[in-house]
Amino acid sequence: MDRAFPASLLKREPPPPDVSIIIPARNEEACLGDCLQSLTTQTGVRFEIIVVDDASTDCTRMIAQSCRQVRVVSPARLSSTRSGNGPTGKNNALIAGVRSARAPWILFTDADTIHLPGSLARALAEAKEQRADLLSYSPEQIVVTFAERAVMPVVFAELAARYPPQKVRDPNSGIAAANGQYILVRRAAYEAAGGHAAVASEILEDVALARRFRNAGKKIFFRYGGDAVRTRMYRDWPQLREGWTKNLALLFPSPAVLAARTMILWLASWSALVAAAFGIATHHFLWIVGAALWPLLYRRIHKAHFAAGNNLRALAAGMPIFAYLLLRSKRAHAQGKVEWKGRSYPVDGKGTPEPLGTQSANEMPSRARRNLRTYN
Repeated sequence: MDRAFPASLLKREPPPPDVSIIIPARNEEACLGDCLQSLTTQTGVRFEIIVVDDASTDCTRMIAQSCRQVRVVSPARLSSTRSGNGPTGKNNALIAGVRSARAPWILFTDADTIHLPGSLARALAEAKEQRADLLSYSPEQIVVTFAERAVMPVVFAELAARYPPQKVRDPNSGIAAANGQYILVRRAAYEAAGGHAAVASEILEDVALARRFRNAGKKIFFRYGGDAVRTRMYRDWPQLREGWTKNLALLFPSPAVLAARTMILWLASWSALVAAAFGIATHHFLWIVGAALWPLLYRRIHKAHFAAGNNLRALAAGMPIFAYLLLRSKRAHAQGKVEWKGRSYPVDGKGTPEPLGTQSANEMPSRARRNLRTYN
């Protein structure tokens, strides 16, 4: 008698993942492939990757499906009506991703991120070591064009001043924040805080989620995470202008005041430079004033973790551009509508995104087909 067990009975189910990685993606063909490549090669932790294709009209879905380690899901269709209190596109995608997730930890990350080798295992270990229910990293920012190099250091210097990581980590500070490009949460705490379903209509969902965690008595750990993840948020001036127009008035509650202060500092810096040049030429003590003021301004910009050349561009030209974006954001929010990725969002907390235009999912640009890369 053959007493051998059938092979099917001997086959063991693979262990469940430790982390579910959820990537919301809407027309991300330019960056999704590199993001997935950096994630699929992570070691030291079991994980699953879920890409939520948010009605993309380019090669986003094909790129995700070409990777065997990735599961692709679609969110519920967004209504085009402005009535009600429905979700934004990103929140709608994140909610769909969570429904498909199986792990006790969830990493929410964006398609434009690049994850350094071993960073996922280290982040999970750090979250456990810190006993954090929500761990968030502010990624290293990759900047290429002049606008990125000039503006991004100013923006992130102001963010560092308004949301200092040490105060965000302090449960008694009253300051809660997170960066949606990298948020690792303990699933039980996430569900207890209400998750993205509780902040579904929020434009600034990362900060709103952090506040939910803080109000629920959950621990937040936030820091600069250039040793774990990097990103290029915007690839040209129109993207940068639209993105910060959407966010700045929400990140800074008095954008007009901040714009005025920024311009005063910028004018003061250039006045100090002129005074220093005059003082050196005339052997006058005025050169000391300029020599003292510029290092103070540079130190403020330096806190944003950009290279020296970018910091100098920010001091030379980035501050007035930042002031312009603050006022543009204030005006857009006062008018009750901001736009992002082909959708129009009401900013009074009521309504759902409206399509600004539609394109058949089958109408794939020839350029997108040429750029398609396969990761197996």
